[in-house]
Amino acid sequence: MELVDYELYPVPPRWLFLKLETSDGTVGWGEPVVEGRAHTVRAAVEELVEDYLLGEDPLPVADHWERLYRGGFYRGGPVLSSALAGIDQALWDIRGKQFGAAVHELLGGPVRERVRVYQWVGGDRPEGVADAAREQVDAGFTALKMNATPELERIDSPATVQAAADRLRVVREAVGPHVDVGVDFHGRATVAMAKQLVEALEPHDPFFVEEPVAPEHADALPRIAERTSTPIAAGERCYHRTDFRPLLEAGAVDVVQPDLSHAGGITECKRIADLAATYDASLAPHCPLGPVALASCLQVDAVSPNALIQEQSLDIHYNGSADVLDYVRDPSVFDYEDGFVQVPDGPGLGVEIDEEALARASREPDWHNPVWRRADGSVAEW
Repeated sequence: MELVDYELYPVPPRWLFLKLETSDGTVGWGEPVVEGRAHTVRAAVEELVEDYLLGEDPLPVADHWERLYRGGFYRGGPVLSSALAGIDQALWDIRGKQFGAAVHELLGGPVRERVRVYQWVGGDRPEGVADAAREQVDAGFTALKMNATPELERIDSPATVQAAADRLRVVREAVGPHVDVGVDFHGRATVAMAKQLVEALEPHDPFFVEEPVAPEHADALPRIAERTSTPIAAGERCYHRTDFRPLLEAGAVDVVQPDLSHAGGITECKRIADLAATYDASLAPHCPLGPVALASCLQVDAVSPNALIQEQSLDIHYNGSADVLDYVRDPSVFDYEDGFVQVPDGPGLGVEIDEEALARASREPDWHNPVWRRADGSVAEW
C-alpha cells in the first residue's frame, strides 16, 4: 500500500480540507489551515505531500512526522506547522481505518467516554452576551466562552476596564454560579492593561482568562498570574512543545490550548498534553474550526487524563456562511448532550466527510481577520 493521490478543498467559512488516498482506496482526511492564510498553507501542503509522501507507505505516521518536520532546515511556525498538522491528521485517519480502530485506541485507549465542550457567545466586539448565554445554557451547555473586550488602547480608561467587568457580571448573573464562563482576551491587551483586567474580572469568577497578552509577550504571564487566582490559559499560537515548555516551567499557564490544526497535529499535541501533565496543567485544545479538526481534538482529549474541556465552533460568530456540521455525512457524531460530546468510536478519526458537499462549496478562500484601528489611527490588536 502506498499514497497515490491527494486533493485540497478550500471551503467557507475559512477552512481547508486535505484528502489523502492510498493505492487500496483508503482515504484519510485532515484540516491544514491558518485562518486567513489558507492559500499560503495550501502551497505548503502541496510541497510536503509531493516531495515526501506520494509513493510512500502511509502507516509509519511517527516517522513521516519526523521527516516532514526535520526534512526542512527551516521549520516550525504557523504555516509549516499547520501544513504538517493536517497531513498528520489524515495519516492517523488512514492508520486507524487500516487497523479498524479509532485513533484513540491506537494511542493507548480512552480514559473517558465523553468530553465536555463549551459554546461561544457574543462576537469579536462582545455585545448581547447575557441573552446569548441564557440561550446556550437552555440548549444544554454547561460552559461558555466570550471575548473580554473590543479593541483596546495601550493604556485604556477606567471606564473600559469597568465595562469588561460589567459584561462578565451580567453573564454571571444570567447563568448563575454553576455554569463556567471562560473569557478570551485574544491577545488584545498590553501587559499594563492585562494586569488591570484580570483583577477586575476576578470577582465574577471566570473559568479561565485566555491569552491575556499576545504570545510575543508571554514572558509577562507570570507577572499577570500574580495579580489573580483565576486560571490562565494560553497556547493557540504556539506550534511545538518547545513553545510550551518555558510557559510551563515559569508556572505561567494553568491551561494549555494547542490547536490540532496548527501545532503539528495529533502526534505533536499528544506530546504537548503529556508535557503539560507533568506540570499539573490542564489541556483545552483550541478549535474554532471544522469537523476534522474537532474529531482530531477529541481523539487526543480521549487519551489525556489532564483534558479539561474542548472548544468547538458550532454557531461561532465566524461561521456565517457555513458551519461545522455542513461537511459531515452523519452530524450525530457531534451530538451535544448535557454539555458533553461522546468520543467518536468509528475507525480513524471517527467522522465521515461529505466530499460532494466539499466539492460544491470549494472556492478560493476570502476570509481575513479585520484590521482594527484606535482613535488615533494606529493599528490595534484584533
